[in-house]
Amino acid sequence: MEWLVRPLHEAGFRVVALDHHGNNYVDGYEPEGFLHVWERPRDVSFALDTLAREQLLGPVGVAGFSLGGYTSAALAGARIDPQNLRAVLTGTIPLPVIPEFPSALEALRKKYPLDESSRRVLDAAAADLSDPRVRAVFQVAPGVGSLVTPESLASVRVPVGIRWGGADTVNPYGIDTKPYLEHIPTASGGSAGPNVRHDDFFAPEPADPTVRVRVGKEAAAFFQQHLG
Repeated sequence: MEWLVRPLHEAGFRVVALDHHGNNYVDGYEPEGFLHVWERPRDVSFALDTLAREQLLGPVGVAGFSLGGYTSAALAGARIDPQNLRAVLTGTIPLPVIPEFPSALEALRKKYPLDESSRRVLDAAAADLSDPRVRAVFQVAPGVGSLVTPESLASVRVPVGIRWGGADTVNPYGIDTKPYLEHIPTASGGSAGPNVRHDDFFAPEPADPTVRVRVGKEAAAFFQQHLG
């Protein structure tokens, strides 16, 4: 995430990047780290609580790529539809292949059979995870757009900036980005390029080597405008 951290830091912001438990190179992979996505906003609020005990927080903005795009929106009020989530867990709605963890859904089902315990999981997923300290959100190629409720997106009141790749097949615009852009009343955004793929934001050899630089600068300008 250096492409996003650097321009924010250079713009004068204090920046914290999170390694979410169960989905990072240090601790390894757990299925919850990929599929219990609602734990991610709670991680951010926990980090903010910790920082607030050490020093005063200024205006808070949250930026996120891919699942981080959902995370940032959830902190502004986006909520998962438990019925849609259950359809994914049961296989009624197919889960796209996760390259880093292809067997994630199978591993999750072994830990959480579809019984009473899974019902508690679904309730947790649908909870309100908004954090009143968050005053602006910037999403890059956001995921989980098909699982959030339009009603919750309509309740978002903070400014939301969105960028996506026109050739993104991991989080396609029509499935994952469009719901955020259409239903969040404060959202605005644009394509980062017609040939930009999802992995161009982290691949060693992106199709468009300028995309990360451009989007990083746009994120910094967005937060300068809305956070001061």
